[in-house]
Amino acid sequence: MIPSHVKLNQKIFDDAVEQVPIRRGFGEGLLAAGEADERVVGLCADLTESAQMHLFKEKFPERFVEIGIAEQNLAATASGMAAMGKIPFIASYAMFSPGRNWEQIRTTICYNNRPVKIAGSHAGVSVGPDGGTHQAIEDIAITRVLPRMVVISPCDAIEAKKATLAVAKTDTPVYVRLAREQTPIITTASTSFEIGKAQIFWQPVTRTPDVGIIATGALVHKALQVARELEKEKIGVTVLNLSTIKPLDERALLHLAASAGALVTVEEHQIAGGMGSAVAELVAAKGQPVPIEFVGVHNQFGQSGTPAELIEHYGMGVTGVRDAVRSVLQRKHSLT
Repeated sequence: MIPSHVKLNQKIFDDAVEQVPIRRGFGEGLLAAGEADERVVGLCADLTESAQMHLFKEKFPERFVEIGIAEQNLAATASGMAAMGKIPFIASYAMFSPGRNWEQIRTTICYNNRPVKIAGSHAGVSVGPDGGTHQAIEDIAITRVLPRMVVISPCDAIEAKKATLAVAKTDTPVYVRLAREQTPIITTASTSFEIGKAQIFWQPVTRTPDVGIIATGALVHKALQVARELEKEKIGVTVLNLSTIKPLDERALLHLAASAGALVTVEEHQIAGGMGSAVAELVAAKGQPVPIEFVGVHNQFGQSGTPAELIEHYGMGVTGVRDAVRSVLQRKHSLT
């Protein structure tokens, strides 16, 4: 069941649930952040409308810079503006930023601890027909490894707006991961958001889970669908929305691992180095070993197709998550 205190969308499981691109929430959040603080500036690499920065550009043209197709300059210029007291937000496709300009992000932003906010749009395979060259499924790995970098992956457009407003107030580099495709609205204006805090979006009626699903980004909705289905089979599932991948909410994750005794991580990203890897590292270092199944892309590049086709092809849909739950439960039971 959905805990009442998190105040999620009551139509979350309806076929006609409202769907909005997560990147739209970033654009609205950036506009609101700009209205709240005149130090906020926007810079883009010739993808202003795709990254939803046009909302900010139209309201604050004097605080917006179109860098052009020069992602390395995008990062370096933003670092310089941050050194002068601005709060720069930079945006492009995630494959290009933080993909193409990773070294500039590392050296000019993170090494110097400049509070630049990096929005990587069109992340994951759900970019669809753009194909493997444009599908960023390594971006969590390359950003979470950077010292001082905060990594956030909102589950819907509403959470993306809240995250954007929150990161504008931080004094560290931040990477915000955004999906292109329309995504079901899970949260509401009343759902809380705090950097570094995970939230339970589903818990079993018994309150003692058989398995914990840790999901991030657009696939949180898939995890909730699976939890609802398995409840009918008397399988107790806790779903944790891990919107902040770095820093991890260690307390919430270790408690879930201990109480459930088995975990499934769900992300639209490579298994290696992603959110699931971060969870496994934490459990191995500070918790009791538990069986874990990882839902994501397994050492492959993306390809062209519709977003729905690709999510299913790479085993990240409802069927894939459900199969992972059954597999990890078998492993759990074999250990008892």
